[in-house]
Amino acid sequence: MAQATIGNSEFDRDTVVTRRVPGPGSDAEPGADHTGALAAYDVDLSARWSILKALNGGYLLAVLGRALGDALAHPDPFTITAHYLTASQPGPAVIRTESIRTGRTLSTGQASLVQTDESGAEVERIRVLATYGDLGALPNDVRTAATPHAMPSYENCLGADDAPDGQPSLANSSEIVGRFDMRLDPATAGWAIGQPSGLGDMRAWFGLADGRDHDPLSLLLAVDALPPTAFDLGLSGWVPTVELTAHIRRRPAPGRLRVFVATRNLACGFLEEDTQVWDSADQLVAQGRQLARVKLG
Repeated sequence: MAQATIGNSEFDRDTVVTRRVPGPGSDAEPGADHTGALAAYDVDLSARWSILKALNGGYLLAVLGRALGDALAHPDPFTITAHYLTASQPGPAVIRTESIRTGRTLSTGQASLVQTDESGAEVERIRVLATYGDLGALPNDVRTAATPHAMPSYENCLGADDAPDGQPSLANSSEIVGRFDMRLDPATAGWAIGQPSGLGDMRAWFGLADGRDHDPLSLLLAVDALPPTAFDLGLSGWVPTVELTAHIRRRPAPGRLRVFVATRNLACGFLEEDTQVWDSADQLVAQGRQLARVKLG
């Protein structure tokens, strides 16, 4: 991948938030009491991260995560839960944050993203509750039975341009596809040629198209970046997220990520997706779970 300087990448530019109303104590050191501090941020949501006519939930989570990282006393998301209330649209939006509690090692806050509709009314799009800390301060003590799934090499996986003869390329299917350096495990890509496995799995190598290395903020994008597992169940169309929780466990090592997503229960028009994100050093760096709606029939 070509290397891009962090801070100048497409992802960084498209997640910029600008503080509108400084909250009291916003510049305090970690451990200071920010409780009750309020802040508001302006953001211009980019259409480059859209799927069909809606913006990707992981991109939106990263935008909100950036605002909370500025508003709270600690820099890194540890756990963040978003409820997607209405579909966000490209264009101006406002994020309002509130610090709920500040402790020595963790800070908890909430954020809400709102937009103005055609009538001039303010509409809340997303509401988030999150706890932040300092991933760099955590002890390197790992005791886990989790291991990454076996997967073909990056070179032996399928990119957006690797459509068989006569099949449409995925490269132009949505704006967001061009933002990614993503290659799907062939075992979970049969849906692209009308041959889904029916298992509800999705696996891929994942990076950003401009080569930006990953950090905790881009992991919020990664937990919701792969095609929906509903495709592997033989369903198509938009699968809107109702609720998404991400746990960020470690700062990722440089290089591509491997992302594994699975659903085991599609019932009554809703499915869950469980996600694991592994870095180039075989570290489990993020986990996610979401509830999504599937339009049947």
